[in-house]
Amino acid sequence: MELEQLGWDQTFAADLARLADPLLVPARVARASRDFYTLLGHCGEIDARLPGKLRREPPVVGDWVACTLPAPGQSGVIRALLPRRSCFARVAAGRRQSRGGAELQVLAANIDTALIITGLDGDFNLRRLERYLTLAWESGARPAIVLNKADLCAIPESFRDQVAAIAGEVPVHLLSAATGSGLAALDPYLAPGKTVALLGSSGVGKSTLLNRLAGHALQPTGAISASDGKGRHTTTHRELFLLPGGGLLIDNPGMRELQLFGEETVLADTFEEIHSLAAGCRFADCRHQQEPGCAVLAAAAAGELAPQRLASFQRQQQELEYLNRRATSSAEAVQRQKWRAIHKEVRRFQKRRDD
Repeated sequence: MELEQLGWDQTFAADLARLADPLLVPARVARASRDFYTLLGHCGEIDARLPGKLRREPPVVGDWVACTLPAPGQSGVIRALLPRRSCFARVAAGRRQSRGGAELQVLAANIDTALIITGLDGDFNLRRLERYLTLAWESGARPAIVLNKADLCAIPESFRDQVAAIAGEVPVHLLSAATGSGLAALDPYLAPGKTVALLGSSGVGKSTLLNRLAGHALQPTGAISASDGKGRHTTTHRELFLLPGGGLLIDNPGMRELQLFGEETVLADTFEEIHSLAAGCRFADCRHQQEPGCAVLAAAAAGELAPQRLASFQRQQQELEYLNRRATSSAEAVQRQKWRAIHKEVRRFQKRRDD
């Protein structure tokens, strides 16, 4: 297997060269567990283990690592994690935030395109799409939106128009993974060596789409629930697949919690029209809440900006403000604790000297 098929290029090669160890070989993470990994490299699949010193920031699916090849009957060993070009992360789900602020969970790395999948069934939700867009822009990957299950919708174009109104310049594709209709629109994202990640809630058809693109069943799929019209959760782990056309695809389990992180500037990509309107605000630091001379609020009052759109922006803005305040407070607390320890050590030294 040629490394270029897996997305290897000169930038990654330079990162590996800086390690200056001829025994290390590059490989890409296809599957990851706590201690054991399946890697893809020049010699095919490699089973590898992760030493304890790398567990503070473990590799994830899509990462490039430097490893030693296994001896017969043994596993290889991951020795270093190469710098990431992009990574999709979120605030860790279901975990209480510590005094150190929000705990981030990296889900997948080195993604070229994030395909945000939503189903044209009981799953459809514009506000959730906006949150996925914010996380995708923050990751460094280029987002695209896929409206799946068009075959279950009488007028799928009406949903596409709703999404196009909030997506800005992000492409919106209408298709059916079940029937194969519209799949050709995804071909440009799946060029040889390019990596696509499937993002979306449980049951939107990510695994069905993967199986259709692969030409055979790689992941199990579930039927639509008769009670709520939604698909069922089937994928339980992340995995990198090499598709017949040469593209690479990362299938992700559906996410029950979708908490944001990062700087507020990322909202300019998700809410382009609000960012453009803000240029007309009286104050450069306008928060678009209650400030006089706010061009965003004026547009909303005049019916030029949908109130749901403004409310979604304000919710995301407040969420990011809260998380960043916590991070700043935590950093200041760490500095205070550090200086208290220094002063305590100075006083102890002075006391020993005086004695």
